[in-house]
Amino acid sequence: MTAAGPPRSPDMASAEGSEVARPQAQADHATAPPAPHARLAYENRRFLESDDARPLRILAEYLEPMKRFQEFRIHDTIVFYGSARITPDGPLGRYYDDARELARLVTVWSKGLPSHAHRYVVCTGGGPGIMEAANRGASDAGGRTIGLNIVLPHEQQPNPYVTRGLAFEFHYFFMRKLWFAHLAAALVAFPGGFGTLDEIMEILTLAQTRKLARRVPVLLYGSSYWNEIVNFEALLRHGVIAREDLELFRFADTPQAALDILAAEIAPPPVDCTPAFSPSHKPRPSEEPR
Repeated sequence: MTAAGPPRSPDMASAEGSEVARPQAQADHATAPPAPHARLAYENRRFLESDDARPLRILAEYLEPMKRFQEFRIHDTIVFYGSARITPDGPLGRYYDDARELARLVTVWSKGLPSHAHRYVVCTGGGPGIMEAANRGASDAGGRTIGLNIVLPHEQQPNPYVTRGLAFEFHYFFMRKLWFAHLAAALVAFPGGFGTLDEIMEILTLAQTRKLARRVPVLLYGSSYWNEIVNFEALLRHGVIAREDLELFRFADTPQAALDILAAEIAPPPVDCTPAFSPSHKPRPSEEPR
């Protein structure tokens, strides 16, 4: 006969019951759906569009393009700048035709280079005018082509010649400029207005101050236009640039001449990491900007 243990109090029995029930209660709690008023932060659109979330939106315009460039194996680009207002039948229409032809030639040339990645892909701002012409020329040659579009109140509507999956929409100008600059193996600037001037001077400043780790050749297409719009010799005469700064760019007036310059000045480096995002360069004391 087994001796009976001491009598259990109601409190002890209750405690034991709760010990048994607790694991089940925890499991039920873990699998229970969130309360109706709860929301994941990254699904809270009101927060994501607020001033507080601006750093997240900026970071997204860096990470999302990087991911797509990796998926499409885009190694580097040749950037085409120029006015959104130039049309084939307008007063500057020949530049539309020349941009289209140069982009075609560049794409044919780049496709013939031995590489497992896509080299020297034609990249534009994705809109109409010269941008459309360049994307169209690359498309004519059967190549991939990029459009870095931006939301603007007028003119900037995406053109239909950008490769599907390589059409981007930016909110921040400076993030769009980052992708223009850091993937560029070369830049071709056709006639344009304030936006084109801003983009050219940005690249020339980076080149002058050696802020990019690699040299980016700059080609100004249409010597008569650019020498009329910008008096480069006057900048030199007034002492605000150095003589060697005039060597940061060259002129071309025909698609074939432009291609010859690009092919001669771009030294194809080995393909190691794709995309070839050029790091910023900190000049040594002997390389201080002028």
